[in-house]
Amino acid sequence: MSTIEKVQEDVLVDELTGVNNEIVLYNDDVNTFDHVIDTLIRVCQHTAEQAEQCAILVHYKGKCTVKTGHFDELKPQCTQLLEAGLSAEII
Repeated sequence: MSTIEKVQEDVLVDELTGVNNEIVLYNDDVNTFDHVIDTLIRVCQHTAEQAEQCAILVHYKGKCTVKTGHFDELKPQCTQLLEAGLSAEII
């Protein structure tokens, strides 16, 4: 007679809580590339290359994630982007 053994495993999953928020920048017909790039450098601490790539993506794709992190860290940055006349939101 054979024995059938069932094994139950508990799997632990580490979750990154609060880090899944992102600031999404949207395209508009108002702001210049230079303004968008300068604002991303100033507000999001992007390098010039990062800011330029984001501006290009926003222009051609309509939107781009420009920053990820905890909501509490992103909120003041998103507010500054909005105050600079850019279209952005935290998702």
